[in-house]
Amino acid sequence: MTKILDFIQNVSYDTVESWFIYNPKSPLLFNSALFLGFFLVFYFIYILSRKTHYFRITYVVLFSLFFYYKSSGHYFWILIFSSVVDYTLSRLIYVEPLKFYRKFYLILSLIINLGLLAYFKYTNFFIDNFNKLFSDNVSFIDVILPVGISFYTFQTLSYTIDVYRKQLEPTKSFIDFLFFVSFFPQLVAGPIVRASDFIPQIYQKLNLTKKEFSYALFLIIGGLIKKAVISDYISVNFVDRVFDAPNSYSAFENLMASYGYAIQIYCDFSGYSDMAIGLALLMGFTLPPNFNTPYKSASITEFWRRWHISLSSWLRDYLYISLGGNKKGKFRTYFNLFMTMFLGGLWHGANWKFVFWGVLHGLALAFERFFGQFIKLPKNYVVRFFQILLTFHFVVFCWLFFRAKDFETVFIMVENISQLRWNWEQIQTIVLGYKNVFMLLAFGFIWHFLPAKFTNFNEKLFEKLPLLIKAIILGFVFWLVYATAAEGTQPFIYFQF
Repeated sequence: MTKILDFIQNVSYDTVESWFIYNPKSPLLFNSALFLGFFLVFYFIYILSRKTHYFRITYVVLFSLFFYYKSSGHYFWILIFSSVVDYTLSRLIYVEPLKFYRKFYLILSLIINLGLLAYFKYTNFFIDNFNKLFSDNVSFIDVILPVGISFYTFQTLSYTIDVYRKQLEPTKSFIDFLFFVSFFPQLVAGPIVRASDFIPQIYQKLNLTKKEFSYALFLIIGGLIKKAVISDYISVNFVDRVFDAPNSYSAFENLMASYGYAIQIYCDFSGYSDMAIGLALLMGFTLPPNFNTPYKSASITEFWRRWHISLSSWLRDYLYISLGGNKKGKFRTYFNLFMTMFLGGLWHGANWKFVFWGVLHGLALAFERFFGQFIKLPKNYVVRFFQILLTFHFVVFCWLFFRAKDFETVFIMVENISQLRWNWEQIQTIVLGYKNVFMLLAFGFIWHFLPAKFTNFNEKLFEKLPLLIKAIILGFVFWLVYATAAEGTQPFIYFQF
């Protein structure tokens, strides 16, 4: 009996210990039961500390660093190092009267931040291409990409650049700046928050209205359904299988997997963004929207106003405009559009397929800008419908390069899809065989294409519900997430960027 009790005690200790120790196979995710438990405890203390500014700020910073440690291990020290560097250099920029030294501090910040990003994200990419180009055999470096480094690097850079441009004053203290950089709801996958939008909120009195609380829960519930019910299920049970071995599946299955990935990545990333915005709102902070039904776009230009809005606006303000924007002639405008998307593709991953994905979008943006001068289409529902249809399929085609493991897989899938023959009996068999997948696929697209009025109606209806009913709905959604998670909690797609 004593041995059994000792065994139970040891198991219990190991379980509790695992809650606080980083496990690379099980990072802390918004859609996990562990995060829910942590957040409930965290939020209870947070609410109690709402009137003590410095304690509250320090408390959130410590929890954010713990969250990042549970997501990325000892790499949280890089986050702290980057914060120290940018906080120090931005203050030097702010007080320095001489333009030469101000520019020197800015360049130093760019070198350090982009140098860290390049080392962790692109070192082995450069080594691999060097070996192929020169038939050499340089050894790869054992380096792991820290989660979220691409996001918080852009975030700290925007802060330093805004201070340099005299559009922003530095934070009052280092802990305030670290709060801005490490704020856990958006730390590892955005939205990329501008300091000018976020930092003033740090000094405001914490105030959460009933309407904001309801909207936060509405976003979190919607985000969980998008990510853990729609995206994860169709990914594990259909999309991943086809992309891993496209020749093992029919042309129709290849086509549906392409559509499936389009809704998968949207539900995955927008679901994360919804949860991040909702969690931040529960804490009294407003984050910018990151998605606006992007597949309703009638052009690639419009698509990038609706997809990953915080990144596209960052690239516009800090890269496209810095390159000259549209103020240096038409040819330079096309080149700037192309280079912005080229580098945007490279930002997404150290692989030529991501670069090519960016190149395709860059060429499309330049193409639209050039021919838009000469072609003026009539504005009516029929024309817009075909524009949306064409834009959507171009985006889906580009997603093939984003998702496939290599170029060969893309070419195989394109060839398979080109051989599609409408055999209705075979299609019916496939649809029935993947009944749940196709139901969720249809549900995801219908949800996406519903008019905004419908979403607003549901939001207002949810707001009027009693708190107990809202809690029951949230509990049901968590049960639904658990019930559909056949292979455990799935990481977010943008964690790898």
